[in-house]
Amino acid sequence: QVQLVESGGGLVQAGGSLRLSCAASGRTGSIIIMGWFRQAPGKEREFVASINWSFGVPDYVDSVKGRFTISRDTAKNTVYLQMNSLKPEDTAVYYCATTKFWGARTQNEYTDWGQGTQVTVAS
Repeated sequence: QVQLVESGGGLVQAGGSLRLSCAASGRTGSIIIMGWFRQAPGKEREFVASINWSFGVPDYVDSVKGRFTISRDTAKNTVYLQMNSLKPEDTAVYYCATTKFWGARTQNEYTDWGQGTQVTVAS
């Protein structure tokens, strides 16, 4: 099992930037894909981005392409989500999670989850 801890959330004005971090511990050698999801109030949790742990290949949902960048530091067992040009609709709790399946975009395909970090974008 992998333990995940997110950080870096906060309140930002529209057009601003935030960088989220997710630190992994435990069985980090088993990590294949790490992803970010978000859940806004009253909405289902949705996929944001994922990255292949070994090769660094990213995958993004269309709504964040060109604004968000996912990256990882394998030495630190940490995945990042750089979020630029933030919009009020990006407001949500952001979660990181692990999966064995490349291209996975549903929460049922992910196993280990962090506790989430709140991102609020003010208009």
